[in-house]
Amino acid sequence: MQQQNMNMPNMNNMQSQQNNMNMQNQQMRMQEPPGVVSTKDALYLTDMMSWNLLSAKKAHFFAGQCQDPEIKAAAEKVCQMHQQHYQQILGHLGQHANQQQPLNNMQ
Repeated sequence: MQQQNMNMPNMNNMQSQQNNMNMQNQQMRMQEPPGVVSTKDALYLTDMMSWNLLSAKKAHFFAGQCQDPEIKAAAEKVCQMHQQHYQQILGHLGQHANQQQPLNNMQ
C-alpha cells in the first residue's frame, strides 16, 4: 500500500511537468514566419496545394454530373472554396517570394 502511495506523487509530478511543457510550447509561438521555408514545409505546402486542386476538380466534375440544382450548387460551392484555398496558399507563397532578395543582387 505504501509503494502505491509513493508512486502517486511521481505521477502527479510527471503530469505537472507535461502541463508546464505544453504551456511553454504555447507561449513560444512564432510572431512572424521564418525567413526560410524548410524542405519539409515546402513539401507540405505542395501537398496542400495538390489536395485543394484535386478537390476543386472533383467537385466541379461532380457538379457537372448532377441533375438536382441544389446538389449541383453545393458542389460548385465546394469547388469555389477549394479554388480559394489554393489561391490563398499561392498568394502567401508569392508574398514570401517577393520579400526575399535574390542572392545575385548582394555584393
